[in-house]
Amino acid sequence: MTDTRHYDTVAFDVRDNATMLFFAKTSDEGDIKDYLLLMRTVEEDFDESIYIEINEQQFGGHDLIREAAMTGNVLTLRLHEPAPTLGGAEEIVLSYAETTENLESIEAGAFRVFGDTLVGGNA
Repeated sequence: MTDTRHYDTVAFDVRDNATMLFFAKTSDEGDIKDYLLLMRTVEEDFDESIYIEINEQQFGGHDLIREAAMTGNVLTLRLHEPAPTLGGAEEIVLSYAETTENLESIEAGAFRVFGDTLVGGNA
């Protein structure tokens, strides 16, 4: 099963112990209607972990994402196990508007967030 989502805005950010890619669907007024946050954390006492937060619901951990692949403006996240919080989805397919700002955020953030999880595809 696949969970498919489309967003008009992508942002990349780096914090003290985390790198993040933020995907948002916004209203004409600029309000966020739907979002997905991908965050890679690195803490001194723990290994790296990738977390996914969708509209204030967070799930993640060491073995959440088996692989991530990019082709054009589509990012596919293949999960190790079906996600009950997404109706049993085994993969999440994200597409985003091909604006200059979004492409720059993806270029800056994809390798930093996914690391060696990112495989195949074309950017």
